[in-house]
Amino acid sequence: MTDTVHRAIHAARRARLAAQLGAGGIALVPTAPERSRNRDSDFPYRHDSYFHYLTGFTEPNAWLVLAGDGRSTLFCQPKDLERETWDGYRLGPAAAPEALGVDEAFSTAELDQRLPRLLEDREAVWYPFATHAALETKVDGWLGKVRARVRAGAIAPGQQRDLCGPLDEMRLVKDAHEQQLLRTAGRISAQAHVRAMQTSARLLREGVDAREYHLEAELLHEFRRHGAQFPAYTSIVAAGANACVLHYRADNAPLRAGELVLIDAGAEYDSYAGDITRTFPADGRFTGPQRALYDLVLASQYAAVEATRPGARFNDPHDATVAVLAQGLLDLGLLDADKAGTAQDVIEQRTYFPFYMHRTSHWLGMDVHDVGSYVEPGEADRFTERRDPLSGETIKSRPSRILRAGMVLTIEPGLYVRPAENVPEKFWNIGIRIEDDALVTEDGNELLTRGVPVEAAEIEALMRG
Repeated sequence: MTDTVHRAIHAARRARLAAQLGAGGIALVPTAPERSRNRDSDFPYRHDSYFHYLTGFTEPNAWLVLAGDGRSTLFCQPKDLERETWDGYRLGPAAAPEALGVDEAFSTAELDQRLPRLLEDREAVWYPFATHAALETKVDGWLGKVRARVRAGAIAPGQQRDLCGPLDEMRLVKDAHEQQLLRTAGRISAQAHVRAMQTSARLLREGVDAREYHLEAELLHEFRRHGAQFPAYTSIVAAGANACVLHYRADNAPLRAGELVLIDAGAEYDSYAGDITRTFPADGRFTGPQRALYDLVLASQYAAVEATRPGARFNDPHDATVAVLAQGLLDLGLLDADKAGTAQDVIEQRTYFPFYMHRTSHWLGMDVHDVGSYVEPGEADRFTERRDPLSGETIKSRPSRILRAGMVLTIEPGLYVRPAENVPEKFWNIGIRIEDDALVTEDGNELLTRGVPVEAAEIEALMRG
């Protein structure tokens, strides 16, 4: 895609946002700061998603100022040959308007001088609330400078408004360009999972010492080999009982024949995330109890996929998942029907919760847990109250979001069986999660991550290859 097309995409987004600010509105959008890792080393830099969505600019220490009339001003690092020798090329203010399509650009050294003048005579200043440390303090300081000029005729904005609202709504529905980036991120992520599965089986066949970190290394290699800039999040590679820890990090536990490995990992490609989980036998062969649980989780995912379509609610895939899991837990004897009752009783009393304690979906996009309300706009005042049977809390249930074409969500049911009384021992320490990324289309959904097998028999065949 050409630079001209990229500029047009970001300019169109800025125009859409400006139209929502009102003629008297002005928006301030900083990028993310650099973060120190230790004494003389920074974490790899990753820009702020809101800022990049509107500019396509990846350098640190930058701000976008967008007025309600559509005029855009960028503040960025000045050219500095000495610092560029150490830290890399800077675009600089002189080149920024042509490169990024903004109307004007200045050095960040001029930010405190120019911002108060840009804020003068505006009715409302918009910025993302609760996203950047001390941002509110900065805004207060600039507004204070405007108020100091009231005797000279300056008028300060009378309102401060949260920019996350309109930006989140824009980012929730992905345009064609974003959809293609998500497809690429999903394809790269799937290739990495395939590589990890095959490596696990090969290492065990060769009889060498095989550890979780060996598979993590294969994931990272495949991400970068295909052009992904980063992992979208810290990879989870959990062998054996570690799979029952939801946010386990890849460590040094051994891969053992007869045990499962759960990998939750995705690549970030041009700022968009893939998010896949697969669970597979370390040596390529499911045992009977593993296969029984795996097939149950997969059946629940198929039900959730079927429920993901335009016009459905965000909660529908989760409800479909829980209905299948509840009946399956009874059928397999993980729940005693004499005590738990019917599948509907299991759902109403949430007795499935010790085995399935997370939701089935979240939004996906520039952020792994992407922005966007989970409540349907205009229906937030419609709610029912219920008493949670486990915590005793009173919970307000509001109508969940209506799914529309262009929304992207994960579908990730799971089961996690820890040793416990009245739980058949053959299922102990088995953790299974199956996750794919679904783009809602006009007539259903498109799974972006099925480049890695999901059927148990296909996984076994892949690992034999």
